[in-house]
Amino acid sequence: MNRGRTALLSLTALLGTALTALPAEADEVEQIRNGTFDGTTDPWWVSNVTAALSDGRLCADVPGGTANPWDAAVGQNDLTLVKGESYRFSFTASGAPAGNAVRAIVGLSQAPYDTWFEVKPQLSVSGDAYAYTFTSPVDTAQGQVAFQLGGAAQAWRFCMDDVSLLGGVPPEPYEPDTGPRVRVNQVAYLPTGPKNATLVTDATEALPWQLKSAEGAVLARGRTVPRGGDVSSGQNVHSIDFGSHRARGKGLTLVADGETSRPFDIDAAVYEQLRLDALKFYYTQRSGIEIRDDLRPGYGRPAGHVGVAPNQGDANVPCRPGVCDHTLDVTGGWYDAGDHGKYVVNGGISTWELLSTYERALHARTGRPGPLRDGTLAIPESGNKVPDLLDEVRWELEFLLRMQVPDGEPLAGMAHHKMHDEQWTGLPLLPSDDPQKRELHPPSTQATLNLAATAAQAARLYRPYDRAFAARALTAARKAWTAALAHPEMYADPNDGIGGGAYADSDATDEFYWAAAELYLTTGERQFERHIVTSPVHTADIFGPLGFDWARTAAAGRLDLATVPNRLPGRDRVRQSVIKGADRYLATLKAQPYGMPYAPDGNLYDWGSNHQVLNNAVIIATAHDLTGAGKYRDGALQSMDYVLGRNALNISYVTGYGEVGAQNQHSRWYARQLDPALPNPPRGTLAGGPNSSIQDPYAQSKLQGCVGQFCYIDDIQSWSTNELTINWNAALARMASFVADQG
Repeated sequence: MNRGRTALLSLTALLGTALTALPAEADEVEQIRNGTFDGTTDPWWVSNVTAALSDGRLCADVPGGTANPWDAAVGQNDLTLVKGESYRFSFTASGAPAGNAVRAIVGLSQAPYDTWFEVKPQLSVSGDAYAYTFTSPVDTAQGQVAFQLGGAAQAWRFCMDDVSLLGGVPPEPYEPDTGPRVRVNQVAYLPTGPKNATLVTDATEALPWQLKSAEGAVLARGRTVPRGGDVSSGQNVHSIDFGSHRARGKGLTLVADGETSRPFDIDAAVYEQLRLDALKFYYTQRSGIEIRDDLRPGYGRPAGHVGVAPNQGDANVPCRPGVCDHTLDVTGGWYDAGDHGKYVVNGGISTWELLSTYERALHARTGRPGPLRDGTLAIPESGNKVPDLLDEVRWELEFLLRMQVPDGEPLAGMAHHKMHDEQWTGLPLLPSDDPQKRELHPPSTQATLNLAATAAQAARLYRPYDRAFAARALTAARKAWTAALAHPEMYADPNDGIGGGAYADSDATDEFYWAAAELYLTTGERQFERHIVTSPVHTADIFGPLGFDWARTAAAGRLDLATVPNRLPGRDRVRQSVIKGADRYLATLKAQPYGMPYAPDGNLYDWGSNHQVLNNAVIIATAHDLTGAGKYRDGALQSMDYVLGRNALNISYVTGYGEVGAQNQHSRWYARQLDPALPNPPRGTLAGGPNSSIQDPYAQSKLQGCVGQFCYIDDIQSWSTNELTINWNAALARMASFVADQG
């Protein structure tokens, strides 16, 4: 996942043009010569394949064992592209055996071989037709269309026909089915909580609305509040407030302007289940262990990356060439997202947010540790007298500890930034079937401080259950802290994005602050207190429009200093800063007709915007924990409405929740959309959500010119808008837990 996919970032050059260019006025002109292979393969070239005509198609026998997609290819050069003109790139293609992927690109035929458009469809034996539109970012007479076929372990056969690159074609319009114009939380409102909806309408005057039971009886009525144009969606909208109705009910609907909403409940019980489902997600993300079908019916699979062929395994992973001379056992942990990589910085923020969900249950006025007790998550460790949430998180913590450079090696105590496949793999692909070489990537200051922070937090939370593990975690945290102080600017390479996301970050002051906070909260030592109070982060305004994330971790330290009992001098100012941040997000929520505490600058929705909505809601929820004020409780509760259906697309972004919800999140093994033998993502999985940058080719082919909330598509190919990740689900779990506690 993530903005680190530099293998495809050449597409961002296209993006700036794609979002602003008007459809070309030129006549449609075919750029491909002999795309139907009429008696010859000229002027197509081949590289490292044996190609010939077969039944009017060009078929290529591709050798197995190549490392990169471009190690075997078919293509055509000397194509002319006009900057700002739209093109339709289409072809039919088949592969045998089924399941192989072709990387089809339009780019520059000479160095530096820029790529301006690319797709990577899986091929079936019977053949399929593919068509995409894009806008050229350049003027060139050295364009190229290429079908890159390398990277497969076994030999295979590729056939293609009807290849076309047609210029002067406007982008194909994509009109999502948004259903009824009354947008509600499709899951449930709390009986004692706020109840708001959004009506999309051209009307400028207030309109009557009715709340109806499942049987059609009118339960409440009122009038809408016109809100005018909504920047986030480009729609004209009204607000509906039916919070005065507190009776429980199931299958309720709102009716306004001749439209009937999708059904919803007024009940708190569903959030108890959502809390558990959001947490159960992590078991099926585990690496290095068989996923038992009796614990997750329909999701059982063999252990991934344990050295059983074709896996090369994670028990003895080397560094990338030139990085180090040691190997590490880095088994375990969670697969980060829809790929097979494991990343310390994303694992760190995920671990912290889940541990903080548990820690909140211990300290907050409405916290309840009981729902997180042993036996609640149906995992292999259930029944060991340790809270299941702590058991699940320990699976990731053990991996994070293994990523620390051992004593006696250069950079001892630092943590490797990430480990993953040497090359990107295609979809679908079970973890147990991944044949790629696994590699450790260089240590980074940020990864080391993520380890220090989470291990220090773990030391205090696991002490009642496993004193030896708590002591080991604290030792590792101290060692990481010392190593980071010695190497304060060792940052991940932003270009290190082949086979896995780069997760680049050029500022570690926030990670130093967070790690010092966790070490102080666990030890109370003056050295960590001094770092906190002298850090510029300590008094900085850290609650901006985008909120916190793996690259913006100051809030993790600030929230824990505000909520975990401690004696930090000036602690009241820390708590007030959180409340001030919550006030800002609450004001944003009230100004948004769709009621979410998220309004990015320029209405440019960021990668994973759904979890940013939820993390901003975490700040509001924490203000309620600190003050008990009802306005913060209501704001936090209302924030959940957006991800559960009260949005411009009228879709629940959580699988299995709501009448119409996301179900095709980008994943290599939750891939039913590509392989009916595989499941969709498990119930309780959060989709990334609208992303104005639409970096992936599929989203670009559908969403060019999209406005804010409409920059999303529920398709497995759209990794920039529809991936799942461990940190996004952590935000969902934390907020679902808060809402459940309010019930």
